[in-house]
Amino acid sequence: MKSPFRELLEAGWTAELIGFSALDRYVHLPAGPVTYIQTTADLPELSKLFDNLRYPGVALADAAVDRDEGRYYFYCTEESTEAVFFHPLLSLRFNINRQVYIDERDLYPVYAEIAKQLLFPDSIANQEIPWLSLSESDSSPQYLLETAIILARYSPQETDYNREDPVASILKIVSPVLDTVDVPIEQQRTYLELLLTSNRPDLGFSFLLKSGIIAQLWPELAMMDTIDHSKEFHPEGNVWKHTLETFRHRKKPDLLLSLGLLLHDVGKSFASSSGNRRFDKHAELGEEVAYQFLNRLGFPPDTISKVQYLVRNHMMPAALPRLPLQRTQATIESPLFPLLLELYRCDEASSFKGLDNYYESAAAYQNYLKNTKNPYRSADGKKLDRKRRSF
Repeated sequence: MKSPFRELLEAGWTAELIGFSALDRYVHLPAGPVTYIQTTADLPELSKLFDNLRYPGVALADAAVDRDEGRYYFYCTEESTEAVFFHPLLSLRFNINRQVYIDERDLYPVYAEIAKQLLFPDSIANQEIPWLSLSESDSSPQYLLETAIILARYSPQETDYNREDPVASILKIVSPVLDTVDVPIEQQRTYLELLLTSNRPDLGFSFLLKSGIIAQLWPELAMMDTIDHSKEFHPEGNVWKHTLETFRHRKKPDLLLSLGLLLHDVGKSFASSSGNRRFDKHAELGEEVAYQFLNRLGFPPDTISKVQYLVRNHMMPAALPRLPLQRTQATIESPLFPLLLELYRCDEASSFKGLDNYYESAAAYQNYLKNTKNPYRSADGKKLDRKRRSF
């Protein structure tokens, strides 16, 4: 299947990467889960070029195409003009026809500094956030969401600006949300996907919570900031702070893993104490909350089902070395179990407990895989009677 860019070019239309897609390319980040394309082709022409074209009804996308590799948004305009993103940093365009960047606001020094800091993180000592001076006193939800994504996406993995908290710095400039927020569902989902696949989603989410956006759009997440954790195992603070800390331990910004991390403890806001269990059945409650949250945002059913598996079972790897196989086999036979184990690693690494339990669970899983390949052993490692196996 041809790429959308090639299909547009072969049909004689212009194609430009805009917004986050253009900036990702400039600073050498992998393409995100969505690609923004500005084109001179109109909707009738796009419908001729692309099967299953749909019309999402959001400001930055006149049309969309969903493919296995990601989602493509098309913004149609009669002539090549500056894109209609809210944040000035997102005015950059990349003209695919001519293979050139278009920087009509003369922000090249800012883009160059962002690229330098991402490629050479050690260079950020004593440096200001390169784009902070571009922030405006704008309380529109789209501007605040774009600001959060920029903070999350273009901050190095180990950000240490040797200065005050970058979130606090931005909040001194932008205005918090006071009125009712109205952001189309598809745009909410897109912004959430971009946040989760960024280098530092913790920074972006922290900004959105303090700006008031999360309480308005995603109250299930805001509730986690009201639930305290046991300081014995979670000295980082409450459920929300623990959740943000888990992102710091990902090996790569995988969307499915990140959705699981975001929602793995969301059920604690709805759980009650039972005996010595403070958050009784929070995994089962979280599975239902995750379904309601993701379904409301329009995530595909397959994605929702996978995240539910991660949330429902996120406590199980801790008990894997001690539970009998009949209690765990159905869970560990899932092709998602390696991802569940990775979620458990991030969860453990963000607590005071360390990774000893994770390594023990990983060893138990490796033993299970080894036993299933051994014709002389059962899946739980017991020796099989070879004579009995011959019948």
